[in-house]
Amino acid sequence: MARPKSKSARSKATAKPAPKAKKPAAKVASPKGDADVLARIADALERLAPRRPAAPDLTIADAYVWHPDGHLAPVPHVNRVGMSLLQGIDRVRDMLVENTERFAKGLPANNALLWGARGMGKSSLVKASHAAINATFARANKSAPLKLVEIHREDIESLPELMAIARGSSFRFIVFCDDLSFDNDDTSYKSLKAVLDGGVEGRPENVIFYATSNRRHLMSRDMIENERSTGINPGEAVEEKVSLSDRFGLWLGFHRCSQDEFLAMVEGYVAHHKIKVSADELRREALEWSTTRGSRSGRVAWQFIQELAGRLGVTLKD
Repeated sequence: MARPKSKSARSKATAKPAPKAKKPAAKVASPKGDADVLARIADALERLAPRRPAAPDLTIADAYVWHPDGHLAPVPHVNRVGMSLLQGIDRVRDMLVENTERFAKGLPANNALLWGARGMGKSSLVKASHAAINATFARANKSAPLKLVEIHREDIESLPELMAIARGSSFRFIVFCDDLSFDNDDTSYKSLKAVLDGGVEGRPENVIFYATSNRRHLMSRDMIENERSTGINPGEAVEEKVSLSDRFGLWLGFHRCSQDEFLAMVEGYVAHHKIKVSADELRREALEWSTTRGSRSGRVAWQFIQELAGRLGVTLKD
């Protein structure tokens, strides 16, 4: 016979289960709150992101210096000499001026490599050609079409960024690199090859590249010889190295000047700056100066003129 349940057991059996606690209702975000959050996130990301460089004002100068951070620094006064003072380089002078003039008119023109003896006016000719063409257009009551942009050799890898800026401009650009050359471990020349000729986009129609170098192929001779002696296929290795200079359609060679050409440079400077000195004394001192320097060039002639003018108390003006 079953035993009757105790009072406590009966009370547990009849007790109702406790009601479950209700979960708090999910808050519905307001559209205005979402917009504020997104705006704060966007502002924070904007502060973290690098600032976009402002578009350069290309109307304030005719010459600029390129910086790899995307900045074009205007040059209000270019360090240049007049075309008439460049003596002993008549042939290459005429060729570069003609090429530059065609480019300024929108006609086909070549990239130019000015190579050869040091101090013979390679970079001076580039700057003088730029000034002469702009002056010609100014005399014809036309706006100066050419902008000279100097890029340093160590910044060559940033050349594509400069090309992007130039491509979107209505001006025409001479991109100029002075004393361009490459060493054994330097591979930045490959970037220059792609920009000059061979890249997908190619060189912009409104850009031409002028470079000066003491080396005809922009590479040292031992660098090329090393490829011949150690390469698996020496011929291909050398071709890869020297193919950069092939991207320049115009090669202009500068060679050491003769004594007569050196004296013509000196006399040209003396006449231009109105330095009063007898012809015999000028010739004797100029030859003595070149002998002590062991060289005859336009740079040596200008250094002599600076020494002569300083000794005579003459101020050299542009």
